Amino acid sequence: QVPLVESGGGLVQAGGSLRLSCAASGRTFSNYAMGWFRQAPGKEREFVAAISWSGGSTYCADSVKGRFTISRDNRKNTVYLQMNSLKPEDTAVYYCAAVVPYGSTHPWGSWGQGTQVTVSS
Repeated sequence: QVPLVESGGGLVQAGGSLRLSCAASGRTFSNYAMGWFRQAPGKEREFVAAISWSGGSTYCADSVKGRFTISRDNRKNTVYLQMNSLKPEDTAVYYCAAVVPYGSTHPWGSWGQGTQVTVSS
């Protein structure tokens, strides 16, 4: 399992943008597909987006399609989530985790501490 640290969250107005980062330690990061997940107050954790180990393919939840983009830089052991056109319903704590197998919408292994995203209306 790869230790993960999320960052980049904050308070933004509706329609704004944020870029989240997830830094991994260890030399096995590039072996794994990675994903972003989120949990809003009182709700279950849900899948947001995932990216293959090479970065060559991605998929995402319908709720963020066309607004969020996942990417990764294996040289920096980091996966990103660019979030545009944010909506109040995007408010949540965002987490990254490995995704096994690629194509799953469920996390595998350890979580980081998460990063809070708050979108005001």
